[in-house]
Amino acid sequence: MTYLKYILVGFIFGIVLTKAEAVSWYRIYEMFQFQSFHMYGIILTAILTGFIGIQIIKRNKLKDINGNLLLVQDKEKGNARYWIGGILFGLGWALVGACPGPIFILLGAGFLSVGLILIGAVVGTFLYGVLKDKLPH
Repeated sequence: MTYLKYILVGFIFGIVLTKAEAVSWYRIYEMFQFQSFHMYGIILTAILTGFIGIQIIKRNKLKDINGNLLLVQDKEKGNARYWIGGILFGLGWALVGACPGPIFILLGAGFLSVGLILIGAVVGTFLYGVLKDKLPH
């Protein structure tokens, strides 16, 4: 019962992304072909919302539900890993037509072939966990 609020937020998030057509393969294809601003607008909205939220947290020294101060740590220096990770993520997104969040939304919408994508994502995450100590960070 304690996880009900998270499940509810997940359902709402899924409905919003579906109605905004953010899980549509055609919208993603348009984005990677630079034919439409639709997905870029959604991404920019998310970036701005996150930026504003982080600034509010930092400037007002907000606390979590337990009264602990919320700390946002600075990123470590290094460009290569962000470029490599971003390129790999973008290639996977372009090839599959879905980033990790919408995989579950598409499964819930009845696109069962996305189950193969979910299996690939889980295997990739597992392999990263196995190899993370050997990868440059």
